[in-house]
Amino acid sequence: MTTPVTGRARPSRIAASRLRTGAWWVTALAVLRDGWSAVIRVCAPVTRALSTFGIAVLVVAVAAWVAGLMLGWLEVLVAAIVLTVALVAAIVFVLGRLRYDVTLTLTQSRVTVGDPAVGRLDVRNAAARPLLPSVMELPVGRGTAAFPVPRLRGGGTHEEIFRIPTRRRSVITVGPVKSVRADPLGLLRREVTWTDEQELYVHPAVKNLASSSTGLLRDLEGRATTDLTDSDISFHALREYAPGDDLRHIHWKTTARTGTLMVRQFEETRRSHLAVLLSTRAQDYASDEEFELAVSVCGSLGLQAIKEDRGVTVLVHTGSLRGDHHTRLLDDLSRIEPVSSHSKLVDLARGVASSSASASVIAFVVGSKVTPTELRVASSRLPVGVTVMAIQCVPGASLSRHSIAEVGVLTLGRLGDLPLALKKMSDA
Repeated sequence: MTTPVTGRARPSRIAASRLRTGAWWVTALAVLRDGWSAVIRVCAPVTRALSTFGIAVLVVAVAAWVAGLMLGWLEVLVAAIVLTVALVAAIVFVLGRLRYDVTLTLTQSRVTVGDPAVGRLDVRNAAARPLLPSVMELPVGRGTAAFPVPRLRGGGTHEEIFRIPTRRRSVITVGPVKSVRADPLGLLRREVTWTDEQELYVHPAVKNLASSSTGLLRDLEGRATTDLTDSDISFHALREYAPGDDLRHIHWKTTARTGTLMVRQFEETRRSHLAVLLSTRAQDYASDEEFELAVSVCGSLGLQAIKEDRGVTVLVHTGSLRGDHHTRLLDDLSRIEPVSSHSKLVDLARGVASSSASASVIAFVVGSKVTPTELRVASSRLPVGVTVMAIQCVPGASLSRHSIAEVGVLTLGRLGDLPLALKKMSDA
């Protein structure tokens, strides 16, 4: 007896039906996913523009619609309608494409503390149609300046001149410029960035040191040490010739008189090199004024050494500053800030041997909280045969000089006294 074919085909038809049903759901889910992605893309400009207050209003509006429709509360429905109208009206305020050409210009990128710093903001309508009024926001350091831009016709321009406060040494970040559109209620806030940020260096005040006030660095050929060498400037003595000696150093008169080859021997000289150890440890200063005076003293010493084409190394607790050019040195000094640190002045002195072993003069620049004991211990860690001085910055104090062991210590009350202080130190 033959089994009917239809009996075996029924499960296949059921499986095919299920397969078609599953495919329909997959297709439906894909359509919903694509549709939701499209909605998100369309609404993205609005959702990104929602402020914190706007998000709260949106959540309350949705909750009011749900509660009003499900519970039939007329008052809640009225509130939902009002909130929805407010959100729709806010969208109208921020819609529209902005086509600006914005230029941010600083007349100077580097100024001295207290000097005027001026910038200019130029806004041009790059579109052919008029643009509605907007606001340009300009971050300046920790603050933000707002400049209203009026309605601009096609190709119209608007200019704003602004001043930047430079009361304190720092590096001020200016920009980026952003255009802002917002509704009166503050529900939506649309920002568009037009420029990059720029840096304004506010250099410390420095004092020009005349050559007469820098006697500690006035030796053009360097200063002699007790180390002997076969080639230098400072003649020391004669000795017998040894294989490998430079024939140019043979002293022929003595050789002829004694009958033995004699060569000159020299004292090794050390090229004038200034090392400034600036304490950036907050515990070493009684006030911000002390630290600012110390930074200015450091900058004045470093600039004078660079001006006279002498080597200069500036060490702080966080590392070393660039002393190869006056602008780079002042730029680095503009950035430094006092930091709370367990590292003391003696730890700063230990770094001299590795970073500036050729230094002929080492200057400590510290605040009033540094004790004589700390100065004595720190100076004992310095290389032997180096001139060491310390400048203790105490705003308002009278200029004075005293000694701690072999270290001459200057008490400086104002930057203007620095040339006289150095002269006293060199004459001592």
